[in-house]
Amino acid sequence: MKYISQIFNIALRELDILRRNRIYGFCMIVFPLLLVVFFTTMLDDGTALDLPVGVVDQDNSATSRGLVRNLDAMQSSRVVYRFANVTEARNAMQEGKVYAYLLIPEGTSAKLLAGRQPKISYYYTMTCMTAGSMAMKDMKTIGSLGSAAVGQSTLSAKGASKQQIKAALQPVTVDAHMIANPEGSYNYSLTTVFVPGILMLFMALLSAYAVGTEMKFDTGKEWLAMADNNIIVAIVGKYLVHALVFLLVIFLYQYYIFNVLHFPHLGGVWSIVRLTLLQVSAGLGFGIFAFGLMPSLRMSMSISSLWAVLSISMCGSAFPIAGMDPALQAMSWLFPLRHYWMIYQATVLNGFLVIDVWFHLVALVAFTLLPWFVLSKVKNAMLNYVYIP
Repeated sequence: MKYISQIFNIALRELDILRRNRIYGFCMIVFPLLLVVFFTTMLDDGTALDLPVGVVDQDNSATSRGLVRNLDAMQSSRVVYRFANVTEARNAMQEGKVYAYLLIPEGTSAKLLAGRQPKISYYYTMTCMTAGSMAMKDMKTIGSLGSAAVGQSTLSAKGASKQQIKAALQPVTVDAHMIANPEGSYNYSLTTVFVPGILMLFMALLSAYAVGTEMKFDTGKEWLAMADNNIIVAIVGKYLVHALVFLLVIFLYQYYIFNVLHFPHLGGVWSIVRLTLLQVSAGLGFGIFAFGLMPSLRMSMSISSLWAVLSISMCGSAFPIAGMDPALQAMSWLFPLRHYWMIYQATVLNGFLVIDVWFHLVALVAFTLLPWFVLSKVKNAMLNYVYIP
């Protein structure tokens, strides 16, 4: 009962600190809510639409104009420039005005009619890999459709039936299935890792900042005195308020994406709640550990921010971990977001049992328990260290 009373009093003290210091309100509530609105709005269409592309039509025939119209009708591409020559098109692409351009050489239509296999070329930039890949896919499709149209006309003129034409043009039918994300939406795959990743960044930064400011303003002794110098009680009381606020914000975010935007989630409510609890505890635990490892406000916040930012690249959502060097594959296990993402895609997105990702679950629990190894250093810093700017 004594410990519960002490935790309650320390939590009230921390709540008053959060109320007086505006940085907590901005980093715990305002910025996360803006973050959710930003990502879900930016990726609201699910994929990039109407990427600017150009055309160099040197043939200027009915066939070439049909190809250009088909390209402009594609979902991801929009023909915004018609260049006189390749030099203008290349310069425009290097200046970032277009992501790709299609070159239709002179004589394309005549060669098609004569069956001499004309060549059309497309050039795309990979400075932005996503935009370049999408533009390349559209232009490749246009080339295939153009050759298929000519083949259809030729076979039809020779008296082939519709079934024979279909078998000749597409001998193998592809039946593609995009598991867990049938719409191919970037919103489903990027928002669900970027938002939690940045929220874990705020958790780690604020947890290191909260204990670091106790040393900076020489209030650490007062904080420990409220717990009778029991560092465990002091830590639990201080970060209970942080955990509750972050839990509230994350649950609001999850209600919005799952119930309002209808993100796919085959796992039940319990899988979401369990993962959220682990996410918050691991994020706060890493920040406390960073301060205990290096009892300095500036250095602990630098470590927390560096580790959290790197975790977005090392979690495996944007670039597969299996494609990285062996050293980076091993290093990926040191980032909490990596384990969060693996559990999310298995239990929440695909509805598998948590036993299938038990090692990642244990890893998040380990990040939660990291402060246990540095509690004595945190206590020593509060009692004996002098803050040095």
